[in-house]
Amino acid sequence: MYSYGFFKEQAIEYVKQAVQEDNVGNYAKAFPLYMNALEYFKTCLKYEPNLKIREAIQDKFNQYLRRAEEIRAVLDEGQPSPTYFRLAAKPGGSGAALNSVIRREKPNVKWSDVAGLERAKQAFQEAVILPLKFPQFFTGKGQQKRTFLLHGPPGTGKSYLAKAVATEADFALFSVSSSDLVSKWKSERAKLISSLFQTARENVPSIILIDEIDSLYGEGNENEASTQIKIELLLHMQDVGHNDQKILVLATTNAPYALDQPIRRRFDKLIYIPLPDLKARQHMFKVHLGDTPYNLTDSDFEYLASRTEGFSGSDISICVEDVLLEPLRKTQDAMFFYKNPEGMWTICGPEQQGAVQVTMQDLASKGLSSKILPPPVTRTDFEKIFAGKRPTVSEADLEAHERFTKEFGEEG
Repeated sequence: MYSYGFFKEQAIEYVKQAVQEDNVGNYAKAFPLYMNALEYFKTCLKYEPNLKIREAIQDKFNQYLRRAEEIRAVLDEGQPSPTYFRLAAKPGGSGAALNSVIRREKPNVKWSDVAGLERAKQAFQEAVILPLKFPQFFTGKGQQKRTFLLHGPPGTGKSYLAKAVATEADFALFSVSSSDLVSKWKSERAKLISSLFQTARENVPSIILIDEIDSLYGEGNENEASTQIKIELLLHMQDVGHNDQKILVLATTNAPYALDQPIRRRFDKLIYIPLPDLKARQHMFKVHLGDTPYNLTDSDFEYLASRTEGFSGSDISICVEDVLLEPLRKTQDAMFFYKNPEGMWTICGPEQQGAVQVTMQDLASKGLSSKILPPPVTRTDFEKIFAGKRPTVSEADLEAHERFTKEFGEEG
């Protein structure tokens, strides 16, 4: 029996190998390594009891999944790959290593891809998209806002919304995760912030996305490194909207109260990204199921949405991931199959006409693996999964974000 630690170590090892191949452009080798890592991360998510650690693992899982999907697109269609910018390192310096975490993307996330968040989307339309299309309406005091703080509970799609803004505005997106800075480059954070803004200036029009900005400000004890990064970021943000007319800055946080007043005041607009409402949750279930065969009516989707009150988008995604394994589980347990008119073997009961007592493994041993038809996902499958699921966002977290919104900024 393998331990939890084994799966975690394997995931980390595969990620190291994948990133190494990815950085030198060996995408054919990097892709299967990322996929192996993701499988081990899934097991870690399943058995990790600590909520905070599970959230951190989920964030990493999503990051590596996105990269694997990008590489797959490159391998399948020959599309240009999103690049990881590496500015030339000075002799004896660590610039190349630092800038390997600055990521440039040209996202393709439309407003319609973002479930719910209508008020947040409207805020960005008025603050970003409309000023770009109709600048004559935004002069003087009505000038365009350029710095935004997106705050809300974990898993609500803050970073995804930022990608939609970049798509709608047709801007390049440069992003960096604060958690990477905290864990790997504490002594070099100020340099990386400078490089991030410099790279964005050289590729305008552009958006800078700083994920988990509270990680840079929430260490508790003030020290030279944290003071330096605060000063560096404040100086660069001060230039945005003055010297940097074609740069927007978006930052996300799950803990807005961790930000001190000087950095908070640098944002032109604070936008609350709440949990998805009923309609948004219904849409999410459909999106995450995708092309998977299912026997679900519109009323079933309405029920699923009502059953997941208080769930984040990430919670719903995990629920669907678990449900997608139910067809396999049912097929593994099945003792009877019948052959349909298309020649596919389908699970059934012993009373089904043409039923054959056989197992999935028996069919596989006869070379019929590809002829086994997965049963469609049903409402009962979701009921089974829901029995062990609870919202990961607490009432206290929600109250904190709502209180912050009332104190410091209007809701998005």
